[in-house]
Amino acid sequence: MTAPKELRLLPWSGPEGKPCYLNTDDKGGYMSRLADNIEAVQLGTAAELLEQASETLDDRDSDPEDLRRFAKELAGALRDVLRVATSRGHLLEASGPYRS
Repeated sequence: MTAPKELRLLPWSGPEGKPCYLNTDDKGGYMSRLADNIEAVQLGTAAELLEQASETLDDRDSDPEDLRRFAKELAGALRDVLRVATSRGHLLEASGPYRS
């Protein structure tokens, strides 16, 4: 008996913000590679925003509207990073116990 395939949480949402999943065993397939690339972009964006955060928050001349806009960008990046972490955590669980 073979183990059931694990669904991969994709790094984007479907209609109405519902999660999207990929059902495949082909980790090198087009959709898997697309998801990997989008995750890499999302993580890179989050890293860039994190670098900007200290500068923006330390700037006493920052306009409240600019701070609000920046906070929304940070919240979006955090949401994306959380989705990536959740997806990768599920993939690790599906691959079995950690072996060194």
